[in-house]
Amino acid sequence: MRATRRVALALDALRHGWPIEVDGVLRLLPAETGFAPGATAPQMLISAARAATLKLANQREAAVPEAPVLIRGAGPFDLALARALADPALDLRYPLKGPFLAVQIDHPQAAATAMELARAAGILPAYLVDPSAGGEAQALSSGDLTEWKDPRHLAIASRARLPVHAAEQAEIVAFRSADDLREHVALVIGAQNGDRTPLVRLHSECLTGDVLGSLKCDCGPQLDAALSAMADEAAAGGWGVLLYLRQEGRGIGLINKLRAYQLQDQGFDTVDANQRLGLPNEARDFPVAARMLGLLGVGQVRLMTNNPVKVEALTAAGVTVTERVPHQLPPNPHNARYLDTKRDRSGHIL
Repeated sequence: MRATRRVALALDALRHGWPIEVDGVLRLLPAETGFAPGATAPQMLISAARAATLKLANQREAAVPEAPVLIRGAGPFDLALARALADPALDLRYPLKGPFLAVQIDHPQAAATAMELARAAGILPAYLVDPSAGGEAQALSSGDLTEWKDPRHLAIASRARLPVHAAEQAEIVAFRSADDLREHVALVIGAQNGDRTPLVRLHSECLTGDVLGSLKCDCGPQLDAALSAMADEAAAGGWGVLLYLRQEGRGIGLINKLRAYQLQDQGFDTVDANQRLGLPNEARDFPVAARMLGLLGVGQVRLMTNNPVKVEALTAAGVTVTERVPHQLPPNPHNARYLDTKRDRSGHIL
């Protein structure tokens, strides 16, 4: 079985609540979705960010502050306790937890792979370690995940003319990998012109903002403004490319993004909300965008962004960014704090 297929099966197993085995050394049952009545385990694996929320951060090894944390308690963990530890929505319902002790992780690479798999599956990053039940585990290696993430597997699957409200002369191009359910798209506005550097926007999927008109973020207005700017560019003889990346919630997935919204309603900002969930503030895969541009024959861009990380990521992946084009829109009462947080804690130029 090829490496990428093993990862696809492991992600499916995690979504269904079945166990996985990483590098032949860690057998894990997901805390959130785990389906194994009566299952218990002597230890749990949680992310560094969730460990900080549970006040276990001081027990981490100083040399690897972002490494996952292996914990044990006075007795075994069952799935109910594991979920209470993993889900910040249950913090008030189960305020007294522990005491727990962080213990040495003998296989740090396998543990890090497990955390990344949970994020990719869209579930909370917490596991029972060596559970007493759960059935046969789906085995994979850390190298399999590296292979699955390699953007070279992405290919153009289809393309078609697509008149849109901003520009009638537009083409949509769809991309996919055999063992990844995400299907990214590019919208090319205007005639592709090798003599003109295109105006490019990397836009990560936002169901709530792009489709439902959410006021909690600026995604919908940014999308509309980018398309309008590209239409103006095309009218002046240039062209534009909008990459629509299927990386909801900056890569943590729709369900976890909504969980972060709940925490924001309790007073946490977007960075702290993600940390309480045990998830990174930024988990998007920008090399995928570079691969999409390469498949379109685009080697240099004028990038519409307020985020220096996007410029750095594309540059590192071999795309020449000739200009950063600011893409700032006015705040509203619902997203003003969110935009301030992006500026003050995530480095956006606003």
